Amino acid sequence: MSTREGNLEAPTRHPIAWQTPEYYDEHACVTELERIFDICHGCRRCVSLCNAFPTLFDLVDAGQSGEVESVDKKDFWNVVDQCYLCDLCYMTKCPYVPPHQWNLDFPHTMLRAKAIKYKRGEVKLRDRLLSSTDAVGRLASIPVVVQVVNAATRQPAARAAMEAVLGVKKERWLPEYDSDRFRETAAASSPHPVRDGAATPGKVAIYATCYVNYNEPGIGHDLVAILEHNEIPHVLVNKEVCCGMPKLELGDLEAVARNKEINIPVLAALARQGYAILTPVPSCTLMFKLELPLLFPGDEDVKAVSAAMFDPCEYLVLRGRDGLLKTDFKKPLGRISYHVPCHTRVQKIGRKTEEMLKMTGAEVNTVERCSGHDGTWGVKSEYYAQSMKIGKPVFKAMAAGEPDYISSDCAIAARHILQGMTEAGNAGTAQKAHPLTLIRLAYGV
Repeated sequence: MSTREGNLEAPTRHPIAWQTPEYYDEHACVTELERIFDICHGCRRCVSLCNAFPTLFDLVDAGQSGEVESVDKKDFWNVVDQCYLCDLCYMTKCPYVPPHQWNLDFPHTMLRAKAIKYKRGEVKLRDRLLSSTDAVGRLASIPVVVQVVNAATRQPAARAAMEAVLGVKKERWLPEYDSDRFRETAAASSPHPVRDGAATPGKVAIYATCYVNYNEPGIGHDLVAILEHNEIPHVLVNKEVCCGMPKLELGDLEAVARNKEINIPVLAALARQGYAILTPVPSCTLMFKLELPLLFPGDEDVKAVSAAMFDPCEYLVLRGRDGLLKTDFKKPLGRISYHVPCHTRVQKIGRKTEEMLKMTGAEVNTVERCSGHDGTWGVKSEYYAQSMKIGKPVFKAMAAGEPDYISSDCAIAARHILQGMTEAGNAGTAQKAHPLTLIRLAYGV
């Protein structure tokens, strides 16, 4: 294969050597950034994916020579700050990823740069707080405290103060907290016989996730109701902390490792007992499926958890292919505009949620494009306008056909999309509902 030809094989990922001193060598990292940026500048295929690539190309075009060599190295970090590690460039666009000899891994090189910045202490207090989803959730969901927190997110004066002090954009719609945490209110499983299928374990362990536990516990209860209706035995993972994705995006890899040491032994024991592990947030599923195995490639427990991890709709569709899913849907859902999150797309599982929603008889308009929110990135004052700009084509596409429901496996993406549609005046009467909520509604349970 010529070096100028793209790779025709499936992309492969190399383990991340983050525990070696060389990983934090800033000079070596900048040299690799320059090499990768030069290849990206010559290709420009990923210009529409996020703001990292336009930022890079604007720097190159404004330089004296019009090449990467004339860009001030300190400006490389502007590109790093714009990357939110969605992995779409690697998994869907770049022709030069391994096994191509150029070995281009844009997101993991950005991760390395973020880790170096974190080691240097160049991280705002706001970013540390926003990425501490478990700690903030535990505090904000305390009864009485939760009322104050939720009221503050709706008060213009409080939001202006929040923006001034923390840099959280006052216009951003934020999720509320719920004192009825999912992990404390989830019902115990009814006794059901375990019926294994060719592709699916016949019993499920639910990893709640920070978001479902503290913000929208109803999503977790919807999953439980769907499992009960299908007579699938289930348990709640008896101990969990944040999956580590917010800390990964911050470059705090030591925090990722600390959380892994708490989560993985518990999850690995369940995996070896034959449980399918379901997480109702795509970022968490991705973290256990793909990211932790690359960060800890020699850990057999991590591998066991990765193999047992399923997206909920992936599991339900596979359950259906095994002939073990009920299809007695009672309530028509009408028209659904469904957004495929980036962290679902890079799991390489196909459009399982779309397939599940169509199984109910719903009319589904599927939009497969980045919404622009990405975790905490779109909450921050300096990135808010860019997040809304990136999301604009999605807002328009989701409004097509006057949907009854706006839905995404990523609950914060759905809220961001509904905000964009509302501000554009094309939300109509659409309601925001998670796919699991819609499936439960269709079952009538």
